[in-house]
Amino acid sequence: MRSRLTVALGRTARTLARLRGGGSGGTAFPGLVMERTDPGFLARTLDRLPHGVVLVSGTNGKTTTTKMVVQLLRDQGLKVFTNRTGSNFVRGVLAALLTEVNAAGHLDADVAVLELDEAHAVHFVRSVRPRAALMLNVMRDQLDRFGEIDYTASLLRQAALATRDVVVVNADDPRLNGERFLGGLASRTAAFGVGPALRSVFLSDDDLRTEQADAGGAPGALADDAVESTAGADSPCPAPRVRLVALAGNEATIEVDGTEHRVAFAIPGIHNVLNACAALTLVLEVLGDRADLPRLLATLSEIRPAFGRGEVITLDGRPVQLSLVKNPAGFRMSLMSAPTAQADATSRTDTVDAGSAPSTTAAPAAGRGRPDELIMIAINDEYADGRDMSWLWDVDFTSLKRAGVAVVTGVRAWDMALRLRYDEVPVGVVEPDLEAGLDTLRARAAAEDRPMRVYTTYTAMLALRARLGRLTEVEEVMK
Repeated sequence: MRSRLTVALGRTARTLARLRGGGSGGTAFPGLVMERTDPGFLARTLDRLPHGVVLVSGTNGKTTTTKMVVQLLRDQGLKVFTNRTGSNFVRGVLAALLTEVNAAGHLDADVAVLELDEAHAVHFVRSVRPRAALMLNVMRDQLDRFGEIDYTASLLRQAALATRDVVVVNADDPRLNGERFLGGLASRTAAFGVGPALRSVFLSDDDLRTEQADAGGAPGALADDAVESTAGADSPCPAPRVRLVALAGNEATIEVDGTEHRVAFAIPGIHNVLNACAALTLVLEVLGDRADLPRLLATLSEIRPAFGRGEVITLDGRPVQLSLVKNPAGFRMSLMSAPTAQADATSRTDTVDAGSAPSTTAAPAAGRGRPDELIMIAINDEYADGRDMSWLWDVDFTSLKRAGVAVVTGVRAWDMALRLRYDEVPVGVVEPDLEAGLDTLRARAAAEDRPMRVYTTYTAMLALRARLGRLTEVEEVMK
């Protein structure tokens, strides 16, 4: 009876929120109402699932990796509940439940796969102990909110301590692979990682501190052999069950339990290939002997980007790709994955494998003969973005010097334009208004018949998607 009343109250709150918002939105408010009026609803609902709850957290890659885990498990025959919009606070999970439960509060699912913000993961595990948890990485992000990076790691550790069966960690992240994080966990541990040839491509936050010492090379690269694995022989971190060992174009060589497999990925971005390794490790641990590895690898090859995370939208017959950027590491990987950077890199070599020197040329090669993308950078500083934009000065933008940036927009447009000037990147137009900035980009793309790419912070991405939704077909995602 309690759950029935909570569902009715939540749905009423959602209806009122949508009426007030003109028919859209309504995610946070009903979840907040449910959280305040019935704190036990979350646990009562999720604790009934036969395969429990799987938690995904970390600084970068949560939304895309969660989507991967969900698709992998569904293709293995499980019914999966998830907070698919990426609303990763507890109230977002509650609001997502509201759309899936029946009037009595019953959820027809085998397992829940939930993306959770680092701080809200701690709140969540006080109510629901996850069966499995995936900890992707710890990077500088929203330090005005979290304070400093070791505190972020401590939040993830609290979630790991509450996990019952298995915690999967990034073997190459020094804040996740050591005794300080893994010591005292009740669950077993598993790991994913990269091979030696790719260690200078996928850098930890500590590695990024020495990045500026490299005067040449592709954006974000370190000198050859400058980066070693941080998990030594005496580390409590197990050897990676899944390792990314080579990249060539859109194909990757992935080692699973000691055996190499070739996978051709549809999803853009070299960072997403590592996210795929993380997702695969988690799913193998959750499924155990029931895992169908060939089918899992086939599923990985077909996965498309989550909204705003490499998502490609067609506008006036031309592609516009949205790349979410929110910290130095994420912006660096997005720049490395763009054709403008790859075209320069592939003039040196097109393949990175276990026998070659480390290089950021691991990114898929840009198509020959295609017109260069027009680039727009949209920077906001709302609460969800992080108020402190000083992290932009830790990003190397020199890979944009040849192509330039057509439009800089958003609340912090002039700050971004100044940052680009210091790296001698040409800027066409500075327009703080997001809609006007998109219109300027659209007009130039039409005049020059060129594709578009937008690097955007979170709230700017939501605003731009809303604008694009009025201009062309865009997948509707309730936020």
